[in-house]
Amino acid sequence: EPGRGLGPCSGRSMLAWLVGAAQVVGVACVVLSGVWMGHYRGGFAWDGSAHQFNLHPLCMVLGLVFLYGDAVLVYRVFPNEQRRSVKLLHAGIHLLALVISIVGMVAVFDFHRAQKIPDMYSLHSWCGMTTFILFCLQWVMGLGFFLFPGASSWLRAWYLPLHVFWGVALLALAVGSSLLGITEKLLFSIMSSYPLFDQEGVLANGLGLLLLAFGLLVGFVLSREEFRRPPHPEEEALSVHFKTLTEGGSPCTP
Repeated sequence: EPGRGLGPCSGRSMLAWLVGAAQVVGVACVVLSGVWMGHYRGGFAWDGSAHQFNLHPLCMVLGLVFLYGDAVLVYRVFPNEQRRSVKLLHAGIHLLALVISIVGMVAVFDFHRAQKIPDMYSLHSWCGMTTFILFCLQWVMGLGFFLFPGASSWLRAWYLPLHVFWGVALLALAVGSSLLGITEKLLFSIMSSYPLFDQEGVLANGLGLLLLAFGLLVGFVLSREEFRRPPHPEEEALSVHFKTLTEGGSPCTP
């Protein structure tokens, strides 16, 4: 439509570049997390030592940030594929992100228990646990309302705007919690050398900037109207039901 953003070809081309950039940045986040924990912090293990803790940041960056960001992008990346196939892919990537995040959560709590370190006292832990719980709820609610049959159109219409909102909000929460965790880890590990531009500190700061860039790229793609999936009859029906809920009247009323 003239005057309403980019044309179809230029819009898809820009989307491809933005999604490609997000993938490069996201992979770089995971790689830097691995290098930080593997090289500077001694590697990985499951033995209650600090090496077990190292699994926590790697798993959370991989699961709650990178894979979760990819999960929310699938409706933009595959606009013409069958909707149920895209739904299954969306739910499947979410599930993989959830499993990896659970491994990361178990790793840190098990490490704390082995080292007799208190749990859940820092702002990072509060924000991170809030994000993780909301992520679990988002996956379960999405599964129940949109993937499995049974939920009425009325309920799906009521929940759809919430699902969309929390999809974006959770990525912001995950990135924010990661930034808090990076700062906390640096202060615990290299507090004396951090102000001297220690190599580990510079690498971790770079990781933080890349996480922020990934969140901004995904958020920008999600915010652009021209990148949205073409309307589907089910979505149009839900829009009618939602309008009925918010404005009153009958679904048949214009």
